[in-house]
Amino acid sequence: MHRRFIVPSAIAASLLLAIPASAAEGTVGAPGIGDAYYPASGNGGYDVSHYDLRLKYQPSTDLLEGTATILATTTQELSRFNLDFGLDVSEVRVNGKKAGHVKNGEQELEITPTAPLSKGKAVSVVVRYAGKPSEVEINGWTSWVRTPDGAVAAQEPESAAWWFPSNDHPLDKATYDISVSVPDGTQAISNGTLQSQSSRLGWTRYNWRSARPQATYLTTLAVGRFDITTDTTSDGLPVVNAYSEDLGANAGAARASIERTTEVAEWLTEVFGPYPFEALGGYSPNVTSGFALETQTRPFYSPKQFANGANVSVVVHELAHQWYGDSVSLKGWKDIWINEGFARYSQWLWSEKEGEGTAQELADYAYSLHPADDPFWQVKPGDPGPDNQFDAAVYDRGALALQALRDKLGDETFFALLKGWPAEHAYGNASVSDFVAYAERVSGKPLAAFFDTWLFQPARPKAPAAGTHALNASGKKARPASWKKIEATNSVHEHR
Repeated sequence: MHRRFIVPSAIAASLLLAIPASAAEGTVGAPGIGDAYYPASGNGGYDVSHYDLRLKYQPSTDLLEGTATILATTTQELSRFNLDFGLDVSEVRVNGKKAGHVKNGEQELEITPTAPLSKGKAVSVVVRYAGKPSEVEINGWTSWVRTPDGAVAAQEPESAAWWFPSNDHPLDKATYDISVSVPDGTQAISNGTLQSQSSRLGWTRYNWRSARPQATYLTTLAVGRFDITTDTTSDGLPVVNAYSEDLGANAGAARASIERTTEVAEWLTEVFGPYPFEALGGYSPNVTSGFALETQTRPFYSPKQFANGANVSVVVHELAHQWYGDSVSLKGWKDIWINEGFARYSQWLWSEKEGEGTAQELADYAYSLHPADDPFWQVKPGDPGPDNQFDAAVYDRGALALQALRDKLGDETFFALLKGWPAEHAYGNASVSDFVAYAERVSGKPLAAFFDTWLFQPARPKAPAAGTHALNASGKKARPASWKKIEATNSVHEHR
């Protein structure tokens, strides 16, 4: 997680001071959507339904030129509203008419229409812009990474502000058309399905479409020279995997892992229900970072994820997010367990399937690694705080909670929960408290105290039901065979 930690109450106070008196009349959209961890994220006053991005990128200079057309509906009367964006803007039009615009701070683009917009009104916003994204810093960092042959936009909890204007928070999901022109011989990879490709005067344009609601941080762009493999699933979904032509020694392991995407996705449908999107795949560009990210339909994998050989477990993790995190997205960043606890547990289930250690054995081993005084237990997966949002405890303690729930409810009810949740909340947003209420309703059991113990108390819970697998020479639970591969994916949350 890259964003610099600032006390949320201090940010909220500064935002309130920045809003003029007219805001009290409900005519100025708030410069934040109301996230407890990141008060400056997103904006108020409107809901986006679609982004149409028409871009041109020159890798040699890092110059990105763009025109973004944003379709939205106002949720209040608006005399002014904000978009999150860091590049230089030359023109803004609202419903076809030129609108005033000014940049406030590092990423707030304030837009003033020629006349106030009434509540419930359909609005089109066109923003023309240009700049060098890698030179733009917001809160001291950039999510746009240049590569030897191009660039990549992939980050969490935000990456959009470096390459397109948006309402940058998972609460406001939308569909996308992303059209990118790059020099001939260079490819542009994005989410969803490739609609068309054409070349003219030394430039090639790629037109990608995401037809299902998609959060801004899950929207990705990779420009470079890739070896692309294509296929279709048994259900007819297009599969697109892309590998930088210069992955070095990691190339074989990356391919051996990512090429199993279809197999993993088919297995996950047995666990979580039907695959929720219209395309499948993954990409591994030539970057120096070490993390992976669940960018919708096409996860991003740093080559370092495969430095020690093939690791299908990381593919399991990122594909599990397509259900838990992408289709069902969090309401606020404090609900990160909805994403990461379930993705980690899917790795445990894959291990169980592969005969490399059951989920119970992995839970026993993970529990045994952390004595009662270990700081691990001080992190509360249900509300870890912005500074611990991607702490290992959110992953492993989060998965421990799920195994304890499985022990409590039995396999039939537990796996019904895992399938029912993404079906009930498909393409929407949900919180930890929503899941607790859902689990109680489906199971018919009171579970609030159980979840409080496992997700919200800064203490080691009583040992869960233990398995009977072998002890090692020290009398401790033996390490399951899959543990090293799973542990190697801990860097998926080390986004710096």
